[in-house]
Amino acid sequence: MIYSLALFVGLLAGQAAAAPTEPVEAKPSFDLEGETSVDHERRELFPLYSVGSKCARRGCSIYSQIVSLNPKMSLSEEADRVKGPVKALEMLALNDDLNTVVYAESMCTRRHAMARAAGLAAGLAMATVNAPGFAAETKMVKMGSDSGQLVFVPDEIKICKGDTVTWVNNKGGPHNVVFDEDNVPSGVDTESISMDSQLGDEGETFSKKFDTAGKYGYYCEPHRGAGMAAELVVQ
Repeated sequence: MIYSLALFVGLLAGQAAAAPTEPVEAKPSFDLEGETSVDHERRELFPLYSVGSKCARRGCSIYSQIVSLNPKMSLSEEADRVKGPVKALEMLALNDDLNTVVYAESMCTRRHAMARAAGLAAGLAMATVNAPGFAAETKMVKMGSDSGQLVFVPDEIKICKGDTVTWVNNKGGPHNVVFDEDNVPSGVDTESISMDSQLGDEGETFSKKFDTAGKYGYYCEPHRGAGMAAELVVQ
């Protein structure tokens, strides 16, 4: 799906680059000392889905627009089967998501926009791509290195709100995951996210979903004295 979206983005970017560029109106603004400066509005990279377009008025499928550019090209076998009309609202949402992928500074914002755009390009409904867990991911952390060191691997990870972390018992067990109540976001109950029991067999797992942004410090209780601790950052 990601390859298909990349192909789609490339085609739209080519059209945007080939389209004539209209002058952008400069708007005056004022800094803190009263000096006048000029800000330029950014030009959207994907104007194909503007409200005034024929597709926005009538509704065209993503498949139809791709094939109109190159009749021999299609997004995927799935896209070949999904040829129904796409509402103007969905096309505008896709346009917004594609621009967000390019301009957003937040990794999580870009990732969610990419997932939504890929879903819309594949013909999924707005309700589906807007579901809270649609863009969620699962990150894996090993408990004990492959060489038997008493560490978490990796010992620092970054995830987005709504993502899940799965700890896998690897080497040097038993291990567990205990969050430090003095090193979690305010209001988070450490008992609800910790695993007090211990995993003894290799391959056993413990998973937890995180919905509150902030930094989380945790450790393995049996090996805390050996320095087996790590940090989780939720954005």
